Amino acid sequence: MISGDFHMPQDPSYSGSLAIFFFWTWSLLMITTLPGCGAPTADDTSTLKKSSEIQPAKDGIFHVYPGKSLQQAADAAALNKGSKTVRVHAGNYFPRKSGQVFLSLTAKHDGVTLEAEGDVTLHGSHSGEDAQAGTIDDIKVNHVVYFGDGISSKTVFRGFRITGGQPGNIPNTPGLSIEPRSTQPALGPGLFFYLDGSAIKIFGRSSPHIVNAVIEDNESALCGGGVSVEQRGLHDQPVRFTTCIFRDNRCPATGSAIDLLEGSKAVIENCLFVNNIGNYGMDKIQRKYGLSYNSQHGTGALTVFPNSKVEVLRCTFTGNWNGVDDHGRGSIYRQSIFWMNDAVDSSNARPDGPFEFDILDASGVSNCWIGGGLSDLRGTIDASRNRLDAPPPQFDDNIHPQHKGLVNLGFRREAETVPP
Repeated sequence: MISGDFHMPQDPSYSGSLAIFFFWTWSLLMITTLPGCGAPTADDTSTLKKSSEIQPAKDGIFHVYPGKSLQQAADAAALNKGSKTVRVHAGNYFPRKSGQVFLSLTAKHDGVTLEAEGDVTLHGSHSGEDAQAGTIDDIKVNHVVYFGDGISSKTVFRGFRITGGQPGNIPNTPGLSIEPRSTQPALGPGLFFYLDGSAIKIFGRSSPHIVNAVIEDNESALCGGGVSVEQRGLHDQPVRFTTCIFRDNRCPATGSAIDLLEGSKAVIENCLFVNNIGNYGMDKIQRKYGLSYNSQHGTGALTVFPNSKVEVLRCTFTGNWNGVDDHGRGSIYRQSIFWMNDAVDSSNARPDGPFEFDILDASGVSNCWIGGGLSDLRGTIDASRNRLDAPPPQFDDNIHPQHKGLVNLGFRREAETVPP
C-alpha cells in the first residue's frame, strides 16, 4: 500500500491546520511570544549612509560592489521614483552578522529589479576571517533572500548564485520582524516561516520572477532546502522560475529543491533539478514536531502540497532523491524529462524505494520523458501522452539530452545568462 496520506500540517498560524494538538499549541506559543523576532537583516549598515541619501549613478542604476551593502542599495531603489534597477557586480557577498535573512525584499521593494553582472554569489553563511564580513565568528542566516508579502511579478531577481544556506532556527530574542505585515492575522509567522527555505523564502502575497539563478548546496532545518513558497492561499499569482538550476540542496523533510506549501502556485520553466536530497531526518521531525509525510517512498526534489498547483515546462529532473511528489490538483507538466531520480543517502529514509512521479491528478502530464526507475508510483499518468519507462536521454556534460527524440524536451543551459 502506498503511503500517501497527508500528515504534514499547514503552517499553524492560519486556519485549516491539520496539526495535532501539541504542535498547534507549541506553534501558537511561538507566534504569540515571538511576533517579530530576529534582526530584520544580517547586513549591518550602522556605519553606512542612510538609504535615502544614496542616489543612482549617471546611467540610472544603483551599483553594488563587493564589500558594499546589497540591502541598502535595494532600499534606495525602493525609495527612488525613477530608478528601480540594482546591478550587483562580480564577487562574493556574505552576511555581516547572523540573523533571519541576508537580503530582505518586502512590499516597499515591489518593482525593483536586482541583476547580477558577472559571477555573483550570495552566501548564507560565513566562517573565517574575511575583509567583507570583518569577523572570525561563524555567521549564518535562516534565509539568504526573503520575498515578503506585497511582491509582484514586477520584482525581478536575475543571474545570482545562492549557496551556503545552513539550517536556521527560531529566534529567541526580541527585535523587528523581517515581514512588515506580520501583525496581520493571516501573516503571523509560524514554524515553516522560520525553518523552511534556506536559499529563498517566498511568503504571503508574493510572486517574484526569479531568472537565471543557480541555487546550490543549501540545507534547511525542515523543508525547502533550496526554496520554500508559502503563499497560504492568499494569492492567485504564481511565483516564476525561469532558466534556473537547483543542485545539491538538502533538507530533512519535503521539497529538497522547491517546496510548495498549501495554497501556493509556481511556474517553473526551463529549469534543471539535479542531486537534491530530502527526507533524511523524518524520524527526528516526527518525534519533535509530530509531522510525517510519504514515509514509505519519501518526497521529491519538488514537493507540491494539497491545494497547491505548479506548471513545469521543459525542465529536467535527474539524480535527485525522488523526482516530483504532487498531491495538488490541476498541475501541468509538459515537455520535461524525469530520469533516474534514485539518489541514495545513508539515512535509509525511503524503505520502499524511489520514484520519478508520485502524482494524484496526472491529467496535466503530457509529452514527458520518464524512466530509469519507477516511472509512475500511483499509475495515474496517461502512457499514450507520455513516454514511460523511457530509454536513456543521453545527457552531455551540461545535462542536455542528446537523444534524437528529445529535441524540444528538457532543460537547456543558456551559457550567456546562467552562472556556471
